[in-house]
Amino acid sequence: MNGRLPVVTLDGPAGVGKTTLARRMAESLGLAYLDTGAMFRCLALKLGPGAERLPEEELRERCKQWTFSIAGKGQSAALFCNGQAVRGEVRTEEVGMLAARIGTVPVVREVLRQAQRAMGEQSPLVAEGRDMGTVVFPDARFKFFLDAAPEVRAMRRLRDLENRGEHAELPSLTEQIRQRDALDRNRAVAPLRPAQDALIVDTSHLDIEGVLGVMLHHIDVHGGAQALGPSTK
Repeated sequence: MNGRLPVVTLDGPAGVGKTTLARRMAESLGLAYLDTGAMFRCLALKLGPGAERLPEEELRERCKQWTFSIAGKGQSAALFCNGQAVRGEVRTEEVGMLAARIGTVPVVREVLRQAQRAMGEQSPLVAEGRDMGTVVFPDARFKFFLDAAPEVRAMRRLRDLENRGEHAELPSLTEQIRQRDALDRNRAVAPLRPAQDALIVDTSHLDIEGVLGVMLHHIDVHGGAQALGPSTK
């Protein structure tokens, strides 16, 4: 595995549990955690509706107004934009759809890919998103692709919203997830797909602990945390 970057990637569609699992894995391995989905959501919120239709150079210059960084490890990890913590306002379904739209624009993906790659080259980390193992970190030491049926992901999303005191309808959530899948899988640039060397994990019938156990076991039998460099536990 010479030449591999000390990075763990978790890719997969919307609502599959990547964020929770990436945080838990980062905690278990003592690594920084990079939430690339939050980067897209934050940028989408700042750019506003219709940003995907802006001229390329204008969009590039606007994207450069915001600089991302990460601090902390595991559960205490946080993403910052221009020095301000990225918070829950980026987690709405509306912002998610805006993020899916700007995610189809090559210049946006290029700007964020460069920022993500730079963070991964600075220190070992766990990165979750949709093209981490295929585009951003093709040389990552460990790669995982998580998946589940749209109906399962919609039910999980509904429970998350209810736990936060928010209301949603299951059919609407299911349709939003199907639309997001279509945007992610069919975009011309960096479409959602597993890396050839990724371990694919169907999470439909596994809870968080079960999925985490599968991934940590895979890491353990292929070199363990030691394969990710001296800064890990």
